[in-house]
Amino acid sequence: MSDLVGRYFDAAIAHLRRVRAEEADTIEAAGALLAEAVTEGRRIFTFGSGHSALPAQDVVYRAGGLVPVNLLNVPGMAGVTVMPAPLSSALERVSGLATTTLDLTPATAGDLLFVISLSGRQVMPVELARYARDRGLKVVGVTSLAYPGEVPSAHPSGTYLKDHCDIVLDSKIAVGDGELSHPAAETAFGPVSTVVTSALMQAVVASAVGRLADAAAAGDGAAPPLFRSGNVPGGTEWNAKQMADNADRIFYTY
Repeated sequence: MSDLVGRYFDAAIAHLRRVRAEEADTIEAAGALLAEAVTEGRRIFTFGSGHSALPAQDVVYRAGGLVPVNLLNVPGMAGVTVMPAPLSSALERVSGLATTTLDLTPATAGDLLFVISLSGRQVMPVELARYARDRGLKVVGVTSLAYPGEVPSAHPSGTYLKDHCDIVLDSKIAVGDGELSHPAAETAFGPVSTVVTSALMQAVVASAVGRLADAAAAGDGAAPPLFRSGNVPGGTEWNAKQMADNADRIFYTY
């Protein structure tokens, strides 16, 4: 293993250990909100733009994931699927897109929204979180609190995602999102933000599933609505039933 490869894994592991230790209470608080939303029959949404869309997608319609979690998909902003790729960054700076997007969903007061943005400074995540709370949704922000204070907000209000959330999960990622350096490389490289943010999201889901399963075991509620892998016997049929049972709060099958 080369030195850089080893250093990358060390950096990723160190970040995971740090968020595990420092964000444990916040993860449990977010897990409690998620479990509550499932129990109350609420809709759950996740949003991220650019590479922050990857952790948002990672908890939607997947084996071991909760069925009523929906991706809030804005065309051109989910990952790097749009061409030219910089268009996704430009769309993140368009005011009014967030409010229009949320208005076109079945989201109602009491629903839960996860907004993922590494910097938390762009117009889209700030306006989405703020508008969602105005409409009565509960908002969990997943961001790096290293950015506020070091990098100016791009929103006219001067606020960040963190300022419009009920709960904030801090990924601890340093400004620039590069863990490695080399004398002949002119900028940092080796980002770990996707690894860490996806782990935070999956940890929240694990917390919620644990709460739901504990309640079911105690006779207080149903088993958590989870997907199975379609690669195991009966998985496809299981998932079809789960989606039918939760059809009133999913819209990824529309």
